[in-house]
Amino acid sequence: MPKKMIRIGGASGFWGDSRLGAVQLVQAEPAIDYLVFDYLAETTMAILAAARLKKPELGYATDFVDSAMKSVLADVMAKGIKVIANAGGIHPEGCAQALRAMAKDMGLNPHIAVVTGDDVSALLPDLRAQGVTDMFSGAPLPDKILSANAYLGAWPIVEALRQGADIVITGRCVDSAVTLAPLIHEFGWQPTDWDRLAGGSLGGHIIECGCQATGGLFTDWQSVPNWPQMGYPIIECEPDGSFVVTKAAGTGGLVSPASVGEQLLYEIGDPGAYVLPDVVCDFRHVRMTQEGEQRVRVSGAQGSAPPDTYKVSATAIAGYRCVGSLVLIGPQAAAKAQRTGDAIVARTRQMLKDLGWPDFTQAEVHLFGAETLYGEHARTADSREVMVRISVSHKQREALELFAREIAPAGTSWAPGTTGASGGRPSPSPRILPLAFLLDKARVAVHVGMDEQQHPVSVALHHGQVTSPAALSWPQWRENAEPQQSIPLEALAWARSGDKGNISNIGLIARRPEWLPLIAERVSTEVVKAYFSSLVQGAVERFYLPGLQAFNYVLHDALDGGGPASNRVDPLGKGMGQMLLDLQVRVPQSVAREALSARAARPIAADDAPVG
Repeated sequence: MPKKMIRIGGASGFWGDSRLGAVQLVQAEPAIDYLVFDYLAETTMAILAAARLKKPELGYATDFVDSAMKSVLADVMAKGIKVIANAGGIHPEGCAQALRAMAKDMGLNPHIAVVTGDDVSALLPDLRAQGVTDMFSGAPLPDKILSANAYLGAWPIVEALRQGADIVITGRCVDSAVTLAPLIHEFGWQPTDWDRLAGGSLGGHIIECGCQATGGLFTDWQSVPNWPQMGYPIIECEPDGSFVVTKAAGTGGLVSPASVGEQLLYEIGDPGAYVLPDVVCDFRHVRMTQEGEQRVRVSGAQGSAPPDTYKVSATAIAGYRCVGSLVLIGPQAAAKAQRTGDAIVARTRQMLKDLGWPDFTQAEVHLFGAETLYGEHARTADSREVMVRISVSHKQREALELFAREIAPAGTSWAPGTTGASGGRPSPSPRILPLAFLLDKARVAVHVGMDEQQHPVSVALHHGQVTSPAALSWPQWRENAEPQQSIPLEALAWARSGDKGNISNIGLIARRPEWLPLIAERVSTEVVKAYFSSLVQGAVERFYLPGLQAFNYVLHDALDGGGPASNRVDPLGKGMGQMLLDLQVRVPQSVAREALSARAARPIAADDAPVG
């Protein structure tokens, strides 16, 4: 008989997240049923691919074994908590072998299942011959690709659980699959239960980034208490696909409709067509209500049939890059730093020319402390302490070694107050280019391995067609004769930003429903495009989510290639939401008084007192 409720704890948002999450969740009362980990991003896959080039036994998230599971394996076995993690990266069998060895040393013998099949690199010659291209740039697939992994869905993990696995390790799968799978398994959901699958996927999306669902990165950071003991998220899931977001009692953080709503908007495009391997989700009508202290109920996700293709994430080496930095102190520090960075680039460019070598493929100078990302909107030109960061790319490693030698001479050659080169000479590293393309599911052979047996997994094809639903209309703002004044957008809205390759998104949630028409009028796509003119090269789209009283802005060609390919100081668009909140908007004085009064009343919460 299916259970009435399943408790799932999200212990990791990325490779490198705190070991606190796993320990905290395993000790939570009431006990969780599943402990899930999300480690993989495009940047992470690139790092893992590079690591395996050096050591064939690597290629997985070593923290999962050496830190997280080492801390909790005995407890999860004693309590019957099942573990699901995409820690396998590009070498899931290697991850499983390391975990088995550690478990044996601890006198434990968990049933560990491994999902394989996401590695589609063997298909690359045929795909090149077929003319497959990158789905964003249209460029042909490079000859030398480090890794190519399909985003698998939840059903292989379901099969592993059906086989009796205590721990399931996967390679590349969509982030939400590690959460959706146990819900399918426990509730007996069918492959065509679209709305339930969409709800379970949303639950996975909410907790896939750890503390980002419980107050991490929240716009109103001042109101989030007890940062040292931030609570990792727990979702209490019901058979209809709805769930409650909460956290362990006594931990820090904040669970509110706004903090959870921000996470819904993180790293999505069209909220009416969020494409996953198992379901196409429509999040536009999702509602969030405060059910109790540190408890938010989430409901209203809708779903439809997915396409018969997987998205494949691939990585390739595109030359090399090198990053050097210096600190400049004193009057006109920003001007000195800019001239210093420009001089280092100009000097090495001349050296390359003299040697008959090609120019840098890319060269960027950024100033920390002078708001260079803000372009014309920068406000700190008179800063007296600035770090200059020079990032260059080249096809030849030797060219970047030459560049690296020219950083330190600035300490005696040019601007007074130059320091900060004591960290040593920077080293060139491969520039990893992320790629993506679609691949027929029928061409991907997926298996679950456990107890020295391989179980093939048949993935159903539903022939879904992905189309953007008709745009929803929002209430129109009606101007009146009331005097107006300018206030920062942050007084009217919460925001969260993220990335998908070279695309950034910014979600805006109106602090009050009656302010949404005003935000719609003042923060148009044209305004956003102009505001980010120094960063965004492509178009800006806007989507309406009436359930959250929110908009999602999608900014194309915004991240200098994104992830490991970008030379930006913010290659993942993490700061773009915060930047947009600085936008000055004209509002009626009555709205300004109300918004600014509420803003001024937000004190900084304490870090020394646990909360419920």
